[in-house]
Amino acid sequence: MTTPAPQPTGQLSHDRFCDEIIVQTGLLREHLAGVDLSATVPTCPDWSLRELAGHVGRAHRWAEAMVRTRAAEALPEDEVPDRAPSGGDPATLGTWLGDGAGRLAETLRAAGPDTACWSWAWQQDSGFWARRMVHETVIHRADAALTTKADYAVAPEIAADAIDEWLRIVRFVQDVEARDSAQELKSDGRTLHLHATDTAPDLAAEWLIELRDEGVVWRRDHAKADVALRGPLTAVLLAFYRREPLDSGRVEVLGDRSLLDFWLERASFG
Repeated sequence: MTTPAPQPTGQLSHDRFCDEIIVQTGLLREHLAGVDLSATVPTCPDWSLRELAGHVGRAHRWAEAMVRTRAAEALPEDEVPDRAPSGGDPATLGTWLGDGAGRLAETLRAAGPDTACWSWAWQQDSGFWARRMVHETVIHRADAALTTKADYAVAPEIAADAIDEWLRIVRFVQDVEARDSAQELKSDGRTLHLHATDTAPDLAAEWLIELRDEGVVWRRDHAKADVALRGPLTAVLLAFYRREPLDSGRVEVLGDRSLLDFWLERASFG
C-alpha cells in the first residue's frame, strides 16, 4: 500500500477560521452560563471549569500577542496581560472570553494567513494560529459540554479539519520529540480507518492512517484497515481525541481493538 505524506487535506480558509474562533467561543460561553465554575472537568481532571475557561482565554490572548507583535520566539506568558477574572460569576468570565476571542479574530484578519511569527509547530505564521485556536476551542468546548451535560455538536467541516490537524500534530511530535510516547506508533504498516457515517460524500470524512517506520502517514480515503472506528463525525472526533470512551455506545470499533487502544494511549499533543 502506498500512502502519501501528511497533507493539510480539507483545510478551511483563513476567514472561516477567524469566524469560527468567535462562533466556538460563543458556544463555550453558553456551556458556562449559570453553572458552578468550581466543578471538576472529568476529561481534564486537574482543572475546574473556571480553570478550563481561563486556559482557553489565555491561549487566545497569547496567540493574539504572538501574531500582533510578529514574535520571532515564544512570548513568556507573564508578558501577556489581562488574566482571567477571579470569582465565581459565569457572566463576567464569559465576557472576558468573548473579548479575547474578538481581539484574536480581529488581529488574525488584519494579518492574513501568511504573516510570519513564531509557533511551536511545523508552520511559522498567522495561519497556523488561526487554525490551532479554532481547534483548541472546539475541543475544550467539548470538555465544558461534557462536564455540564450540555448538547455538543460541531459543523462537519470543522470536525473533519480537527482530525486532520490532530494527525499532523502527532506526526510533528514524532519528527521532533525523540522521547515522546508517539514514537511507539512507528511501526511496520499497521492501519487504522476512521469513518464518519453521517456526512455528505463530498466532505470525504474518512481517513486511512498507516503506522510506518518513519512516522504516521494518512489520507482521506475509504479503505480496509486493521481496525476501524465508525460513527457520527462528532462522536468519532471525541473518541479520537480521547474525550469519550470507545464503549460510549456512539461509536463502533471493527477489527483489532487493541491497535486502536494502542494509538489512543500514545497519540500525543507534544
